[in-house]
Order: sequence, then C-alpha cells, then structure tokens
Amino acid sequence: MNNLKTKSNHCDSSSRILNLIKMQNKIKFGSLCVHDFTKKIQNKPHQLPIYATSSFALENLQQGIDIFSGKKEGHLYSRYGNPTIETVAAKIANLETYKLDIQTKCFLFSSGMAAISSLLMASVKSGDAVLTQNNLYGGTTYFFNEILKPLGVTSSFVDFGNLELVESELKKNKSIKMIYLESPANPTLACVDLEKVAQLAKKYGVKTAIDNTFMTPYLQQPFRFGIDFIIHSTTKFLNGHGNSISGAVIGKDIDFMMERVWKMMKLVGTNSNAFDAWNLNNGLKTLELRMERHCNNANALALFLENNKKVVRVNHPSLVSHPDFDLAKKQMSGSGGMLSFELEGGFDAGLKFMDKLEFCTIAPTLGDVDTLVVHPASMSHMSIPKEEREAVGITDGLIRISVGIENVEDIIEDVSKAIG
Repeated sequence: MNNLKTKSNHCDSSSRILNLIKMQNKIKFGSLCVHDFTKKIQNKPHQLPIYATSSFALENLQQGIDIFSGKKEGHLYSRYGNPTIETVAAKIANLETYKLDIQTKCFLFSSGMAAISSLLMASVKSGDAVLTQNNLYGGTTYFFNEILKPLGVTSSFVDFGNLELVESELKKNKSIKMIYLESPANPTLACVDLEKVAQLAKKYGVKTAIDNTFMTPYLQQPFRFGIDFIIHSTTKFLNGHGNSISGAVIGKDIDFMMERVWKMMKLVGTNSNAFDAWNLNNGLKTLELRMERHCNNANALALFLENNKKVVRVNHPSLVSHPDFDLAKKQMSGSGGMLSFELEGGFDAGLKFMDKLEFCTIAPTLGDVDTLVVHPASMSHMSIPKEEREAVGITDGLIRISVGIENVEDIIEDVSKAIG
C-alpha cells in the first residue's frame, strides 16, 4: 500500500492519453476541459513533487481488485497513502534509525496531537491504563484526562525521576499497557532515563512511546535505548519554519503499525496532506544546520540567564546545575534549542517580561527559526490546576523560550531588557 517503487502515475498511461487524443473531436468542449493530457515524465524531478490528488486512477478493474485485496501494492486514495507523504515519512524513519540496524515504519499525521491520539487509541482500550509522567506538555495531559478517561482508559501520572516509584506502579497496576514519555519534558526540560524505563517496560510486558519533538533524531535516538514508538510534532523543529502543521509516529513493530496505527489513521482520518508533507520535507533539508545553531544559541542564553540576579533558576541540559546534566550527556548528543527559566516576582513578573519583549516573538509554538516565547501559567498550561503545575516546577514565573537561529547577541539583548 505504501511502497514508493509502485507505479503511482496510473493516470499518466500512454494508452489513456492516446484515447483522449482520439476522442477529442468526438467529445464536447467542456469534457475536454475536465480531462488531463498528462505527458509521461521520463526523467525524475529534482525536487519532490506534490501529489495534490485525493485519489489515483486505475488502469483496469483487476488492478483495483488486487490493490484493495492487498495482492499488489499501489495507491488508491490519499487518506490511505500518498507518494509525497510516504517519501517524507520514509525519510523521518531513516533519520530516527540512522546507524541503527532497525526496521521501522513511519506515518505522517495532520498534527502532533493527531499522532499522539492515533497511537494511543490504537494501543489501548477501555479498561487499560497509561503510565506517564507528571510534567507533560499541557495538551497531552488534557488529552489523557478529557478524551481517554471518558473512553475508559485511566492514566497514572508519576515522577519518572524516581524509577522505584515507576516500577511500583507497574507492579500494582496490571492494566497498564503503555508508558508514555517526554524527554526532555515540556517546559521544565527534566530528562528521563530512557534505557532504564525501556528495561522496566520489557520486564512487565508494557510498550513505550516517547515524544521526541524537542530533541529531533539529530540529538536523540530513542530506539537506541529500547523505546518502541517515537512521536514528533513535525510542525516544530523538523519543519522549522512554521508554515505547516503535521505529526509523525515511528514504530519498530511493523505489523502493529500497519494493522493498528495505519488502520486508526485511515478510519479516523488523522492523516497528513501532501502540501504539509512537502513543506516538512523542505525543512528537513536544513535540520542539521539549524539544530547546531539552535543548540549553540540556547547554550549561550542559558549561561547568560544563570548569571542574572533576577532569575531564580534556569532549566537547560547544557548547564552543570541542571539535575539531569549527566543523564542528558549520556543519551543526547546536544542540549537542544529549548530552555525555561523562573523569574522573581511570580505571575506578574512573567506577564511584565512578556509584554516588554520587542525582538523575540510571543507565540504558542516552538522550533521555528526565530525565537519564540511563552508564559506556561497563562498559556500552554493554564488548564492544569496551579497546585499540579507547581508540584512539577511549572511555576507562575516560569518562562519557556524556543531559542531561534538569529544572532545570539540580539536574542540576549532583548531578553535582558525584558527582565529589566
């Protein structure tokens, strides 16, 4: 169904074009306007084409029967599969397995949340439970509580910095079918020991999934540590330019990906589209260059903030003061472009800082080439009760910055002025 080597230009057949030419003096003018006279391409295009088509024409009925029955591979309908989308998905799968001898399958979705929801709904059912950390991205936490819970799937939120607590939860709750992680977490940048969690999951027969959006496969490859599924909001660093929304799920269990995840995507309609996939592909071409600059700029900004007297603490894995500094060095090849810091003065100080920014952009996203800033307490995590937020370090004065690739001096100057 998703093999790119398949003849996908069914409507480009020479026989169809010849038939149209023969009929052009017999059919009406309006009919001639509707049908395509597509010339067969002999040379492959230098850039990935956008297959902006909802469906694919069949040469004959038997071909359709063979594809629908699974006897032959081919394209039928873009919700099921599309050459542009599949090309980009294959690239992401290869990036996550770079220099690893692992076979994987990747699907692209309409957003990061579509990727998260599709994988989880394909993996758990009523009566099952998900074990996850208590310092997740607010949207994911909201999904667990507002969507999965009414469907009969419970969620346990624990501190994954305490692996004894994690194992205790696995021992006492036999309903747990999935461990869901972020590392580093959003927005505290706390890290999880992926190898040890994967070992615990295997011991208790539980699958693991991680949101690798912050790191990208350039900085962290979770499959290397035994994780089963990797999720990306490809809207962010993988695309890097803020011009489209999409998500990805990459899995090692090919049968599960085809039988459960692809089926969920197809039937719920959470698939990506060719244009967003094409934009994503363009962004991927500069991923290594951008991530190097993101990391260098974030390291410099983190050092500046750590020496500012009005800053209570700075969360960035490049700092020796970060509680997970050693763990980050072990499982990440760089510290990433995300950081957060806490200002003296709490909520009011956070709001004043945001309003004083001139160069940096206030925007509820991350991973673009320009520097983006959010105040979690009033934005991304406002739906999370204050006591729950503060228990995991998401205080009223916390600021999250997605450090861009601009000249770092301009970023530091704007942040410095906003702090006052």
